[in-house]
Amino acid sequence: MLINLLFPPRCAGCRAEGTSCCARCLSSFGPPRRVRVPGKGPPLFALADYAGAARELVLAFKERGRRDLARVFGALLAAAVPALPVAYPGGAGNAWLVPAPSRRAAARRRGGSHLVGAARAAGLAVAPALAFGPGVGESVGLDAAARRANLAGRVRLVRCGLPPPGSPVVVLDDVVTTGATTSACVSALKAGGYGVTAVLTLTTAYRAHPDG
Repeated sequence: MLINLLFPPRCAGCRAEGTSCCARCLSSFGPPRRVRVPGKGPPLFALADYAGAARELVLAFKERGRRDLARVFGALLAAAVPALPVAYPGGAGNAWLVPAPSRRAAARRRGGSHLVGAARAAGLAVAPALAFGPGVGESVGLDAAARRANLAGRVRLVRCGLPPPGSPVVVLDDVVTTGATTSACVSALKAGGYGVTAVLTLTTAYRAHPDG
């Protein structure tokens, strides 16, 4: 295409010309690996550390308008969900991805949910079943306890976005920092009668802290 001749695509991770994501940056992501966060709940898995090229790719997709990366992350999710070492009632093909919500202002700024875009690009069943209620503030800079307080009672179900009753659910997020967001998502889904099989995040910045 002429546009590609005039403005060749660049890797969002390292700026190499010719592709949205070069092979070297893509290799920052691997198969799902367990991230052990405090508390009871479904197992949590990540595809990469939130560092280096993986961090740059997530930030480009989430904050810098690189929606062309939806296909890249979609391919990673398509390979990762069947590879999760968990049991799905009826098989992995029955699992529904439920993306963690974004604040409304952030979603408007990004042109919609980046996680929904990646999940749909994966060709898997997607249920945009969660939203933040009023009062949720920006979480950057908050510790684990403050993040939990920020989200307490403020993740709600979106009735028109729910998966079929009884479906196994995998909660999807882009980065886990303290586990507060994914924990609130799991709690909301469980309160609605859904069994959450696993939590899958693209990256992890989690480090164990005394307060969890």
